[in-house]
Amino acid sequence: MNTNEISLRPAQETDAWVLSAIHIAAIKALPATLYTQKELLAWRNYRDKPDGSNILKSMKVETFWVAMEGDAAIGFASFIIDELIGLYVHPQYQGKGIGRALVQHFCDEAIEQGIDKVITTASLYAEGFYLRLGFTAIKRAPHYLRSGVVVPVTKMSKTLRTSN
Repeated sequence: MNTNEISLRPAQETDAWVLSAIHIAAIKALPATLYTQKELLAWRNYRDKPDGSNILKSMKVETFWVAMEGDAAIGFASFIIDELIGLYVHPQYQGKGIGRALVQHFCDEAIEQGIDKVITTASLYAEGFYLRLGFTAIKRAPHYLRSGVVVPVTKMSKTLRTSN
């Protein structure tokens, strides 16, 4: 698969369940090397089965874009203005340019709004991915999950090339 075979579209409320399934699958596929099993379980909101309720709440304040292969959602990104909040690709589709396409779309949207710098909070697993996309590590910081569990993350930023 190459990125020409996928399309991106705005998320709809009816996507919430499948986006939750992608979120859970992506976290379940991570090895317990950088975070403990307890931290990984908290990160997926202690869920083994999808429940779109949290994503539906987030859709009220965040912009969600979904990567599609045909009729199947295979990944998604969420952001607010200049901050990439979440990026998840189903494990079966990782390493195929889908995450890169979603991040590029986020950056393109920011450029269209005249934003010249974007930020994200990367899991320790994703830090290398963002570095390869031109992000710079700012600092390690604690991240508070909904459950109250605190995990280490890396605050990152990227300067965008605006055409002004």
